[in-house]
Amino acid sequence: MSKTLLDIKNLKVSIDDKTILEQFDLTIGQGEVHVIMGPNGAGKSTLGFTIMGHPRYRVDEGNIVFEDEDITYEKTDVRAKKGIFLSFQNPEEIAGVTLENFIRASKNAVSDSTVRFMTFKKELYKQMDDLSMDHDYANRYFNVGFSGGEKKKTEILQMLLLNPKLAILDETDSGLDVDAVKTVSKGVEAFKNKNNSLIVITHNTKILEYLPVDYVHILLNGRIVKTGDRSLIEQITSKGFKEFLSK
Repeated sequence: MSKTLLDIKNLKVSIDDKTILEQFDLTIGQGEVHVIMGPNGAGKSTLGFTIMGHPRYRVDEGNIVFEDEDITYEKTDVRAKKGIFLSFQNPEEIAGVTLENFIRASKNAVSDSTVRFMTFKKELYKQMDDLSMDHDYANRYFNVGFSGGEKKKTEILQMLLLNPKLAILDETDSGLDVDAVKTVSKGVEAFKNKNNSLIVITHNTKILEYLPVDYVHILLNGRIVKTGDRSLIEQITSKGFKEFLSK
């Protein structure tokens, strides 16, 4: 049995006084891949933001424990330094800051020591090659003028270079064509090893075709109503979420 990396118990989360997650439990073991599926509005993105510590999402009850340490009320930067990463469903643009400088600053912020410039640049270009990204993007302002696919590749590029213990991918396959999904999936596969874990949040199944999956959770109305293995993905693909709505 794998060592517990993340343990969420009886979590209740609200935003603007509206409860989104309630009586939510989830345990992630080291090296595991967990898929969170559900229709729009089920609370999938709320889960990702809450684990990452977004200040807009208020924890009213319950606990979030990461590597045996309660991080329920820790700030986002503290969680990032502990090894948690969240890819955004709609990545932000930052004018005036290049992609290279943004990721290098991020890596320095979560590392115990300063990252050497040339070592970082070499690794950056290697990962960009693997993601079929032109090196010119490194000198462009962060996500400014990037296509939807390039923004998603940038998210995966950050994940590969930061190498977190837990990566949360929120709708990473949203809006991507078949070739882009394959490229992004290749990057996710390169990240995954026995020491780190993944939470893949999606209502789609394209990216899951290329990933090993340990557990699939169905999230409806802020609660997990069903947990199963990979076969649950095929069930959702063929029948949708309708049969779980009454549970």
